[in-house]
Amino acid sequence: MAKKKVESCAFCGRPANQSEVMIPSGINPDVFLCAECADAIHDILGEFRGTSKEKNKNESSLELKEIPKPKEICKFLDQYVIGQESAKRYLSVAVYNHYKRLSQPREDDVDIEKSNIIIVGPTGTGKTLLAKTIARMLDVPFTIVDATVLTQAGYVGEDIESLLTRLLQAADYDVAKAERGIVFIDEIDKIARKGDNPSITRDVSGEGVQQGLLKLLEGSIVNVPPQGGRKHPEQRMIPVDTKNILFICGGAFDGIERKIAQRLNTHVVGYSIDQARQRINRDNYLSYVAPQDLKSFGLIPEIIGRLPILTHLDPLDRDALRRVLTEPKNAITRQYEKLFAIDGVKLKFEPEALDMIVDKAIEYKLGARGLRAIVETVMIDSMFELPSTQKKTFTVTAGYVLDKLQSSHYELNKNLDIKE
Repeated sequence: MAKKKVESCAFCGRPANQSEVMIPSGINPDVFLCAECADAIHDILGEFRGTSKEKNKNESSLELKEIPKPKEICKFLDQYVIGQESAKRYLSVAVYNHYKRLSQPREDDVDIEKSNIIIVGPTGTGKTLLAKTIARMLDVPFTIVDATVLTQAGYVGEDIESLLTRLLQAADYDVAKAERGIVFIDEIDKIARKGDNPSITRDVSGEGVQQGLLKLLEGSIVNVPPQGGRKHPEQRMIPVDTKNILFICGGAFDGIERKIAQRLNTHVVGYSIDQARQRINRDNYLSYVAPQDLKSFGLIPEIIGRLPILTHLDPLDRDALRRVLTEPKNAITRQYEKLFAIDGVKLKFEPEALDMIVDKAIEYKLGARGLRAIVETVMIDSMFELPSTQKKTFTVTAGYVLDKLQSSHYELNKNLDIKE
């Protein structure tokens, strides 16, 4: 039986057992660089560029005057996200405070703790869009990860440490840079506890994942596999300190409205209803969400305590959906106008056509994502035919929208009277 090949540094030949970390090559999996050679290369580059070790120690600190203010962050979000003023304020302040924590001198007596965020909102209201938009303007590494693929260590699926692998990749494997980053954990509600009743089987994709996330959210040194989970068991781990990593969690929490309504006790019997209950907006229970509702839904108290900032996204009403179609910089209609313009065709949407698309999105209860699905269904035939014609203009009318929805079986009622 052939002996297993021992990893060694391609520069100095040092074996893996004599180095703290062996950095793998992104091209050749058999080529490695030891930590000592990496430090030597870094020092040589520092001398070549005229920098010093003292400057490198302080390069992670940021000048306060260079940090974007909360109003500037919120104004940037307004260009891409319609509505959701409360969530924008929370996110803007949280990101600004994260920058201030990074600019804090190390010798300061008062250690500012991070405030992780959890965002609750229905599907299609802009949770992931908010995260992607913030990533456009940040000077720190930012990554979006999905909680649905995570399982407890030792089971099929991704380990919890893979969240930090994505952040390392976003930081080009610069550990110091990654330790200042922001991680957006999407679909956090999918790891809720499956039930309060004890079971003989382990909840490896629910409560087990929540327990594993505790050390990441709180702040501790985590050994991160640079190439992913257990596919490369021989790889050397990279220690990452999560103390300064800001975590933003988002989830739809479908059905949490019932928990909120039960807590508010809005369904009362009798004639005496106090004024507080009369003021409750029954169309938007999420505006009253509280930590105890997350606990009732299935999040463990330990993880709720590590997500001290709780905010919500409002359901998009008709006016908001109408604005989503046309106002943002990357509005859906602008995207299709750009697609057609590449082929030399000027595309125009009539106001009545936009109104019908919005009405159908509300009817199908698909949120902002439903707008894209409906517009794609309406435009598929024209995108197929127009590039092969000499037509230079194309106008989308309400009748055209209804006809395409009926032909694709989105809409079955053919008795509506729509004027072309």
